[in-house]
Amino acid sequence: ARSRTVGELLAPTSPFDKKCGRENWTVAFAPDGSYLAWSQGHRIVKLLPWAQCLNNFLLHGTKDGANAVSTRLPRQSSESGQKNKPCEHILDCGDIVWSLAFGSSVPEKQSRCVNIEWHRFKFGQDQLLLATGLNNGRIKIWDAYTGKLLLNLMDHTEVVRDLTFAPDGSLILVSASRDKTLRVWDLKDDGNMMKVLRGHPNWVYGCAFSPDSSILCSVGASKAVFLWEMDKYSMLRKLEGHHNDVVACEFSPDGALLATASYDTRVYVWDPHIGVILREFGHLFPPPTPIFAGGANDRWVRSVCFSHDGLHVASLADDRMVRFWRIDEEYPVQVAPLNNGLCCAFSTDGSVLAAGQDGSVFFWATPSQVSSLQHLCRMAIRRVMPTSQVKNLPIPCKVVEFLCYQI
Repeated sequence: ARSRTVGELLAPTSPFDKKCGRENWTVAFAPDGSYLAWSQGHRIVKLLPWAQCLNNFLLHGTKDGANAVSTRLPRQSSESGQKNKPCEHILDCGDIVWSLAFGSSVPEKQSRCVNIEWHRFKFGQDQLLLATGLNNGRIKIWDAYTGKLLLNLMDHTEVVRDLTFAPDGSLILVSASRDKTLRVWDLKDDGNMMKVLRGHPNWVYGCAFSPDSSILCSVGASKAVFLWEMDKYSMLRKLEGHHNDVVACEFSPDGALLATASYDTRVYVWDPHIGVILREFGHLFPPPTPIFAGGANDRWVRSVCFSHDGLHVASLADDRMVRFWRIDEEYPVQVAPLNNGLCCAFSTDGSVLAAGQDGSVFFWATPSQVSSLQHLCRMAIRRVMPTSQVKNLPIPCKVVEFLCYQI
């Protein structure tokens, strides 16, 4: 089945625009669904209210909707003070933007630094930050409501390839870089760098927190997937099974599963708690042998993300296709064409998939399906219980297998 197109946001181009530097390497949605952000290329990040994007798509259709978004959205002046009202912003980051991440503050989550008496900016319920990772190794932190630059973090020595905020509202930020390190920052401690995580032999491509913020996954220019225990900042385990560079990773909403995308033409769905591969989604048939999977091919998988219903995974590959998979089926349930796609992300409510390409963003409707009561119960249990505890429950074996996503 072919996925239904929702809309598109096209970046302006000129005849003399260089292709190199115009790539859209990253797209992100705010945790509360208020904003959409993407890199338009050549150091520019566009920040748009997501609800107004959807309204314009519905009112004007695909192409007219893109024009309406670019011309009709009100911009907010720095003196307006309406911090709670999402408004359009164009951010000039000063260098090519490789990564984006939204972070929201929860006042009850205190900084890990116990002696903080002041902050550069006040944290409240409405605090929404946007982190941008740049080509020169810097990370710039912006206020999403005002578009103001708040912090400039400068410890990386190479490209900041990915960023992720802890979902618990603590404003702990982790950055993955081509300098082979991951760095942990406390934005409630004025952007203090708390820890450097070393272990990757080459470039680090991506990182992702588990929903409870206890585990960090990182992937890079090696065949292994690294899991870190964030309370102790120590390596928990390595997951081995890919045959080429692993370039993207994301946990399922309940934290029971981990999806990883690799240049070996495969997406694996793991049980990260015991290190077992539960599903394999192949993008080349027949699947390449390890010696061929380790080289160049036209099926490199660039990005993967989990839908918020916990049932669907989206992947984006070099064969100019976007695929939607069900976690319990072997073949894609829906596909869509996309040339030169580089990144994808589900909207906060999971209803739309956004994918980036050459400074523009394209949107598709997510396969709609009502989750079964069994699956909803499984997700509720797995949010609080790792696999080892589930296996010790005094319940029938088939129920245990279902709770562990083995059937």
